[in-house]
Formats: sequence, C-alpha cells, structure tokens
Amino acid sequence: MLARTIVAAFGFSVAGRALAAETVQTGQSPNIVLGEGDHRYQWIPDWLTPPSGLLWGDTQGLAQDSAGRIYVSHTVHPDSQSGDAIVVFDKNGKFLMSWGAQFRGGGHGLDVRKEGSHEFLYHCDTQHKTVTKTHLNGDVVWQKGAPTEAGVYKDGSPFTPTNIAFSPDGGFYVADGYGSNWIHQYDARAEYVRTFGGLGIEPGKLHQPHGLWLDTRSSDPLLVVADRANHRMQYFTPDGKHVKFVTDGMRQPCHFKTRGDEMLVPDLDSVVTIVDRNNKVITHLGDGYPSDLRGAPRSAFIPGKFIHPHTAIYLHNGDILVAEWVPIGRITLLRKMA
Repeated sequence: MLARTIVAAFGFSVAGRALAAETVQTGQSPNIVLGEGDHRYQWIPDWLTPPSGLLWGDTQGLAQDSAGRIYVSHTVHPDSQSGDAIVVFDKNGKFLMSWGAQFRGGGHGLDVRKEGSHEFLYHCDTQHKTVTKTHLNGDVVWQKGAPTEAGVYKDGSPFTPTNIAFSPDGGFYVADGYGSNWIHQYDARAEYVRTFGGLGIEPGKLHQPHGLWLDTRSSDPLLVVADRANHRMQYFTPDGKHVKFVTDGMRQPCHFKTRGDEMLVPDLDSVVTIVDRNNKVITHLGDGYPSDLRGAPRSAFIPGKFIHPHTAIYLHNGDILVAEWVPIGRITLLRKMA
C-alpha cells in the first residue's frame, strides 16, 4: 500500500506523515468575467491550493470522481517538503488527502473511470515513462511501460506517455506525446491491440499528440487527438484511420473534455477554448497570448489571463477547472454564471 496523507473524513485509514491544511485567501476577483452570452464565467484564481508542506510543481492533470472529489496531478516543486504528486480535494475545494510520491517529477495526464461498481484513476508519468492504474486511494492495480508488441521501440526510440482516452468497450488509448508520437490502443483487459500515428504532418501522422479523447457528440464516436505541435485537432476512427483535421481556433491544443454538445480545449498558447458539436469556436476564455510568464512569481500573474493552460475539466455543476503548466502551479476555477 502506498504511503499517503489523508484527512480522516475521506474514509480511508491514515498512513504516512500528516500534512495540515492551511487557509489561503484566493482573491476571487469578482469583477473579472470571461466569455459572453450563455458562456460567461467568474475568474477565481488559485481555487485549489496544496496543504502546508506541499508545494505545487507544474499542475498538469485534473479529474473528478462520481462523489465530486477532485484529483490534481503535478510534478511537485523541488522545494516541497512532501513528495506527493496526487492531491485530492472535495467538490468545494477543501483539501482531503495526498499521495503518489512515486510520480514525483512526472505527474502528468490523469483521468478517472468507473468500471462496474468501482472507480479507478489512470496516470501518465512522464518522468518514469509509465502508465499506471490505481484505486482512488492510490493502491496500484497495474503499471505499464512502452508496449514491446508495437515493434516501434526496437531501435531505442523513446516512450513518454502524456494522456489517456477511454473507449466504451472498456478499452483505452495511450498517447506517446513526448516520446515517439504514437497512439497505442488497449482492450478492456489492458492487453495491447494496435498502434497508429507516428511523426509527421500528413493525414494520420502526428507531432506531439499530447492529449486525446473519444468524442461521442455525433452518432459515430471518433477519437480526437490534440496534435499539439502541428497546431491542430486530428480525428481518427476507433481503429486508428485518419478522418479529418480541425484547425480553426487551434494554437497548441493540449487535451479535451466534452459536456453535452460542447467540447473544452485547454490550449498551451495561453487560452481555453469552447467549441460546439461542429467544432466551431463558441468562445475563447482568458486569452493571455503572448505570454512570457512561465517562470515568473505569482505576483506577476495577470488576473483574468492564462499563461499556459495544460488541462481543463468540466466539474459536475458546469463550472470549469483549469490547471496550468507553470513551475509554481496554478489552478483556476471558472464559475459558471447564470
């Protein structure tokens, strides 16, 4: 069992060294409203803050389970006393627990899926080059490295997984976004199925496939890939055949989440975009481009402007939560306005 820090109310036994939560004034900036029309959001910076003794590194992954608990994956700051890379909050932003020191330095893509009566977290670790499935309390189910069955790593090509997408049959896809630009497909038993993609600009080829998601907004579900360094979204059939590109409104798309007919696109070039079911831009939120603030102190961050959105999720109530690729971390709540 992994050592982890837990608030007793969460329901798990306590293990490891306790960290006391601290109250942080977030400065809700009630006068800053992003978006337009039916897509207006109140900007609330630093809505999630780590407990005393734990310092954000790059905040890179977000997920929410069916009970409303929010999970953050981060790299952990070099000066952090705790090495926990997974931090858990309740639906109101109250710290609950932390764990996952084995992901320190590489905490990246994070997603939650219900399988039968249980929920599991899927982690992509860019430091240790692994994909790991855990229970919600951090206990490991399995861990995978590069799929040797693919035959594409025989020459020593790197494998660095960045994000996962789930298929309705219980399988999943892994993006080798920082390694060799492949997409790997697995079945519901986590056994290898196929590989597609590879480096290039042609249809079916990818350059930094950072994030991916199964887009079910149409009658025929398709896999959409954030083809980040090619500045586009690229669609594939579930078995890996190229379908189309989407370039309008895309700079460096990082990942995706859907809610109804809309899709959320955090973009590393300083903006969060919402598109409709036809992938037409509805609104750009918090556009801070161009930004040179990645290494700046928090006091230099500009209210209402993003630096490097790395992932974003719709919370159950329709709010949006955004995590940014900055070395001191930043997690912003965009509260949906009536």
